[in-house]
Amino acid sequence: MVDTVVSAPQAAEDRMVAGDRSGRARLAFAVLMVLLAVTAAASLGYGAADASAWRVLAGLFAPGGENGGLQALRQNIIIYEIRLPRVVLGILIGAALAVSGAVMQGLFRNPLADPGIVGVSAGAGLGAISVIVLGTTSLAPLVQWLGIYALPFAAFLGGLATTLLLYRVATRRGQTSIATMLLAGIALGAMAGAFSGVLVFWADDRQLRDLTFWGLGSLAGATWTKIAAAGPIIVAVLLTAPFLARGLNAMALGEATANHLGIPVQRLKNVAIVAVAAATGASVAVSGGIGFVGIVVPHLLRLLIGPDNRYLLPCSALLGASLLLIADAVSRTIVTPAELPIGIVTAAVGGPFFLWILLRRRGVIDL
Repeated sequence: MVDTVVSAPQAAEDRMVAGDRSGRARLAFAVLMVLLAVTAAASLGYGAADASAWRVLAGLFAPGGENGGLQALRQNIIIYEIRLPRVVLGILIGAALAVSGAVMQGLFRNPLADPGIVGVSAGAGLGAISVIVLGTTSLAPLVQWLGIYALPFAAFLGGLATTLLLYRVATRRGQTSIATMLLAGIALGAMAGAFSGVLVFWADDRQLRDLTFWGLGSLAGATWTKIAAAGPIIVAVLLTAPFLARGLNAMALGEATANHLGIPVQRLKNVAIVAVAAATGASVAVSGGIGFVGIVVPHLLRLLIGPDNRYLLPCSALLGASLLLIADAVSRTIVTPAELPIGIVTAAVGGPFFLWILLRRRGVIDL
């Protein structure tokens, strides 16, 4: 996606990375692969209905079921129509949010950028709410034309507009102000929230109930239709992200230096902004507001494997997917038999973590 030269820039990139942690990074990647497999299997086997690990495997690899008849039909419905879509959607959304956070942090050159914190998720939410509320009136032609892709497309446009505005406001002469970025993100998020509030005021009772639960974030409504709508967009972004790694590494030295190293900076920024908006918009459209995944995951991995985006981006995808599945399990457990919105769980963990990052960097940030 982003062209690079492979001689001097590669050598400079290798010198730029703080220490050689490639061995540790490869080990972390393998461990995270195992962690994701374990959390996915546990999510498939956990639930109100009785479904042991053996029954889950039997249902996945032997659709006829082990007992046949109504028992097999019930088992298949639980696995294929309830749990498996939820696990697949959780993996996609967790990976998308974590990678989006890592890409934004590399683009803005600071560890505090996150789609939820700087207002990108709020902008994507505004686009999605517009379709939910106005989909039968003003936006009916768009909904009829795009079908199941109308919601992700509207959320993508909202996230893209917010990301572009944020970059324009926070970046000047190739330098991004952290304080300006955070304050601009708060302002843009507040504006998107205000417009969303107007749409919620217009919503009818059914739409209002849907919007209230959707706004807190949840995987409870996971279906294969939602996966078909958001999955291709998220997968495309995840496949594109590794091509941005070398450019983001060079961007850590500044835009001027990256240009001298042969990185097409403007193209890199364009691709990165569109990728973040697409991944965030698709995620928000099908799951609502799930915050702090994009700041917690990359920051933890930088402490472990360093800032090299060649390893940081794929590891972020794996850890983000695993953490979201774990948060989903907590949301289903903590108030049984009811279900707590997953956005509340991630905010309860991510909020204190964000404060810790601010305190850790208080000698650098002056707000």
